[in-house]
Amino acid sequence: PGGPRLAGEDGGVVGLLRRLGRLEDSRQRGAELFRWLVSPVSPREFLGRHWERAPLLVRRGDPGYYAGLFSTADFDAILRGGQVDFGTHLDVTSYAEGVRETHNPSGRALPAVVWDFYQNGCSLRLLSPQTFSPTVWHFLSILQEHFGSMVGANTYLTPPGTQGFAPHYDDIEAFVLQLEGKKHWRVYSPRTGTEVLPQFSSANLTQAELGEPMLETVLEAGDLLYFPRGFIHQGDCLPDAHSLHITVSSYQRNSWGDLLEKLLPAALQMALEEDVEYRQGLPMDYLGYMGVANSDTADVRRTAFMEKVQSLIKKLVHYAPIDAAVDQRAKSFLHDCLPPVLTQSEKAQSVYGFPARWQDGGPHDVDILITKDTEVRLLRYGIVRLCNEEAGVMLYYTTENSRVYHKEEPKFLEIDPEYTDSIEFLLSSYPNHVSVDSLPCETLEDKISLATLLFEKGILTTKKPLLQV
Repeated sequence: PGGPRLAGEDGGVVGLLRRLGRLEDSRQRGAELFRWLVSPVSPREFLGRHWERAPLLVRRGDPGYYAGLFSTADFDAILRGGQVDFGTHLDVTSYAEGVRETHNPSGRALPAVVWDFYQNGCSLRLLSPQTFSPTVWHFLSILQEHFGSMVGANTYLTPPGTQGFAPHYDDIEAFVLQLEGKKHWRVYSPRTGTEVLPQFSSANLTQAELGEPMLETVLEAGDLLYFPRGFIHQGDCLPDAHSLHITVSSYQRNSWGDLLEKLLPAALQMALEEDVEYRQGLPMDYLGYMGVANSDTADVRRTAFMEKVQSLIKKLVHYAPIDAAVDQRAKSFLHDCLPPVLTQSEKAQSVYGFPARWQDGGPHDVDILITKDTEVRLLRYGIVRLCNEEAGVMLYYTTENSRVYHKEEPKFLEIDPEYTDSIEFLLSSYPNHVSVDSLPCETLEDKISLATLLFEKGILTTKKPLLQV
């Protein structure tokens, strides 16, 4: 089940990512990577039986399944690169006798200090390894389009016989990929209805608050453990082996309630502008019969007041700008996104491989010569979003995002409303190439101007490199 295994003979995860790069459609890349992540369980079975419902344990008996994704050698090399700071990038933690402690000094995380902490029984959590690891960046950037929600990661290195964190639950869907060694895990069901799919993570919990685990297992290299948000979990190392795992996370604040938080204020604003019933005054005497002090009073005026409120809330649906609210969430998602990782051929066909350079005393090959016959397409399906806003039509895009979360402000172009049909045409044509002449702009000059602008932002690629050097 779950189709053929994609990783393997030619380079583990790196080989897998290379093969995914041959797929023309970024949506298909995301679907295939997700299939590989939960294999041999099929994506359909996973979504039907486990997603937001119940943990999933996959034992693969294949220590090399995640080979090349991340390793302790990578961790060491990142420390030696000199860019890691305690607190910002790395947490040093311990959990003993029911007490969870953080031991972060200030400043740079130097290898001698970090490995001394580890040798003395502390766990090391590297936050957002995608900032440092090109492979983790590539992996997450493909998955984020499949989830339609930010996909993040942390790595955890734990010494033998220790535990780094107190039991707790998270506000994310968690996929634990065991990379090296092994780790003993206990997972507990949400204790109350309010802890099912919580909006926020819990504080540290004590063993006395937990009861019996619903799942207890030892993860070995190549295994996967998934648990939904709200499921309490704790992991500790056995005496005979260290553990390195990466937790891939998604779906933080991505619920119906989070959409309604955007939607309802906008609906109310529109109702106030368009419907006089929302602007009519409250009854002069309503304070006398409404409020908690009057909640047990039988009064026809109370009944009428309640019915009026219900009627206004019900009518609010007709003013709800649902598509616009979804676009605002999409705009936030694009700001969260990692920038795309380009294959060699994509780079050659994009502005990132354009051969403009200084040579023989002057600039060469500077002009981007797009013509009506140039064939173009979006670099990825999920890298742009059109939003109608008060200031105009904005095209948000991810190609100039940073690998560091929100290091950059949201990237957007204000575009002429006449260009919206062309953007929609490029989206509906993807992954096929279309000639610049086929863009539904009024003039050929507009078609070339739009294509050139999008090419210069890395949003469009050409079927063939514009210049061969």
